[in-house]
Amino acid sequence: MRVNVEVNGEQRTADDVWPGESLLYVLRERLGLPGAKNACEQGECGSCTVYLDGTPVCACLVAAGQVEGRSVQTVEGLAAKDELDPVQEAFVRTGAVQCGFCTPGLVVAAHDLVHRNPDATDPEIREALAGNLCRCTGYEKILDAVRLAAAKVRDGS
Repeated sequence: MRVNVEVNGEQRTADDVWPGESLLYVLRERLGLPGAKNACEQGECGSCTVYLDGTPVCACLVAAGQVEGRSVQTVEGLAAKDELDPVQEAFVRTGAVQCGFCTPGLVVAAHDLVHRNPDATDPEIREALAGNLCRCTGYEKILDAVRLAAAKVRDGS
């Protein structure tokens, strides 16, 4: 089947897609967007988190046939041209990126939180990131990154 989907603001088409193929596979292998990572393939780790029609989802759990005519935004689509999104910038500035495997999903989850609630408390931040697993960190630098990004969004910078 052919899948027509808007990805990061651009109309894209993927051909010869099996209807049960995952959105994650389509993004990575058919459309050349490797940002979302393939780790558990069961929706448990969050490394493949993307926006689907503005809602964060695990791309490994979404069948390609479900995205026809819809809108997807990946971690690659958060940056505006040559400028990182405040969340991406905060992850870099605080050293929250280690091996980087969980980072795309964490960035998308954090982006969703700080744009919905830039005044999130630490328990709210932890709750928002609960579906994203990291094996390299103690999460402190990740929390620092979310706090910094939230402050930037709150201040409008």
